[in-house]
Formats: sequence, C-alpha cells, structure tokens
Amino acid sequence: MNTIEWTRVKNDVNGNPRWVCHFLDLEPAHDYAKPLPDRYAAVLVAARKFGGRKFHNKQFGGCVVFQAYECQLADIAQRVRAHLH
Repeated sequence: MNTIEWTRVKNDVNGNPRWVCHFLDLEPAHDYAKPLPDRYAAVLVAARKFGGRKFHNKQFGGCVVFQAYECQLADIAQRVRAHLH
C-alpha cells in the first residue's frame, strides 16, 4: 500500500481545514487495464461517500479534497480504499 502525500489548502468558508491528495494515492492497486478517466471517476465516487470532492484547481490536477482534521486523514484514506475493493 502506497503512502499518501496530503497537502494542506485554504480552509473552507466556515474555517474548516481542507486537505488534498492525488487520486492515484487513494487507489488500493493500480488497474492499468482501465482508462485513467474511469479510474478517477471510481475514486471520486468512493471518496464522496466520506466527504471527498473533486478539487478544481490548475495547480493540483486529478486531486480529491477532503474537509477534515489531520488526525482523520488516515481513517478517511483507509475507508476509501476499502470501498474500492
């Protein structure tokens, strides 16, 4: 299982912390038979169940953003990966 590189971005309008990671970090195993857009869509569907959203930003392409505190990040990643199996 690969490690996830989390990047802190600006808080949301309510002051809650937000964290971004690349969708490939959330995949449990890379399925190279599937096209990249399909893999990204599958990760987004799983991430939405745990508060993740597509991150619309030129600086971070293909990323997912979560509104969470730092102590919750490992739990969120584990749940998204488990949901993708």
